[in-house]
Amino acid sequence: MELKEILNKCDHTLLGQTATWNEIKAICDDGMKYNCASVCIPASYVKQAAEYVEGKLAICTVIGFPNGYDTTAAKCFMATDAVNNGAEEVDMVINIGWVKDQKWDELLAEIQAIKAACNGKLLKVIIECCFLTDEEKIKMCEIVTASGADYIKTSTGFGGGGATREDVALFAKHIGPHVKIKAAGGIADLKDAEDFINLGASRLGTSRIVKAVKAMEK
Repeated sequence: MELKEILNKCDHTLLGQTATWNEIKAICDDGMKYNCASVCIPASYVKQAAEYVEGKLAICTVIGFPNGYDTTAAKCFMATDAVNNGAEEVDMVINIGWVKDQKWDELLAEIQAIKAACNGKLLKVIIECCFLTDEEKIKMCEIVTASGADYIKTSTGFGGGGATREDVALFAKHIGPHVKIKAAGGIADLKDAEDFINLGASRLGTSRIVKAVKAMEK
């Protein structure tokens, strides 16, 4: 697989609590240089980053992150605020407790409400696979498919476990044809990236792939 093809699928990510504007600006520069799919950054930097890239790169942010237990109203506000500030893509975290309580209708309604709040922008739904059984993951594939969301995403990277090949393969078997897959968390190198893409991932949430490419250029 060509390097360009891998980079084109990367959401170049910086979500650490200590992220500074200079660091965000640097990943925006890298995202534009390497033609990444987007940069995924904290919501507080979205407006500044969108103005900085001037439409040359999609800005993605996260809401209800990383725990997912904000109220639906709060998540909807966050989504609308992010879009109004220039986000082209929103990655939301589901209420994982609701999965454990089997509140399937509430989960579906929340995702649908947040999708509406995104006003036509891409919505990716993080189900945090490390906390779920395979049966729960399959049920969430069904719910995300029914919700109208654009992507199902494996992980926040903050939950103690990241993307696995098994989870991406499971998603690919159980999502509807209009839903895409984002693998995120723990994607260590180009071999990992290629494996996830071959298993069905259309996006990769990672900070390491661009770093690997830059190291190869030295």
